[in-house]
Amino acid sequence: MTSKLIKLDEITKKYGYLEALKKVSFYLERGEFLAIFGPNGAGKSTLLKILSSQTRPTSGNIYFDGVKLADLPSDFRGNFGVISHQPFLYENLSAEANLRFYGKIYGLKDISKKIDDILKKVELFERKTDYVRTFSRGMLQRLSIARSLLHDPDIILLDEPYTGLDQHASYILSNILKEQFENSKTIIMVTHNLNRGYDLASKIAIMKKGEIVFFDDKVNVPEYEFEDIYLAKVS
Repeated sequence: MTSKLIKLDEITKKYGYLEALKKVSFYLERGEFLAIFGPNGAGKSTLLKILSSQTRPTSGNIYFDGVKLADLPSDFRGNFGVISHQPFLYENLSAEANLRFYGKIYGLKDISKKIDDILKKVELFERKTDYVRTFSRGMLQRLSIARSLLHDPDIILLDEPYTGLDQHASYILSNILKEQFENSKTIIMVTHNLNRGYDLASKIAIMKKGEIVFFDDKVNVPEYEFEDIYLAKVS
């Protein structure tokens, strides 16, 4: 039996006169993978920031496991793994030292083994003692993925995670996300890549001007029709 892990109830976010989100409502069961599509300025990144407690909604409520976000303890954020445009890495530390820093924040035990395992998964183990300032954009993104998954979070939020990744690194990330989904992690990913997002997700949402204009299970959306549906919804 699944449980309603995430529920948004009329989430609105205003920046002065600009309404970035307009009464957004939906819910996800535990272990679902939602891909959110939409043009620039649709409110996708704002939605992720609200879900990860980086900013607060102007009105509306978010519930996790039936508990209002505002009523959850501060350490609840440890349930999240967030991958965004910013890598949140220290360039004058090595890859290993960066992950050790975050591992201590999360109170992880057996940190060294977890660091080695995740670095092998993102294929950076051979560079673990190198300073992050020597890394390419794609390597930074892979290390950011390692940072986000080091503590084995239940909820993974991704904002355009494929930005800056070459073909091989994109393949690595897709395999990691498939593995996380198979392990019943709940995933929300914002992406402009229709094909990749469709391939990975179990649910699909399309946003336009701060509103969700389409939301459905992928099984109800034939792949050959999806691009036409997207273009019709955002035009």
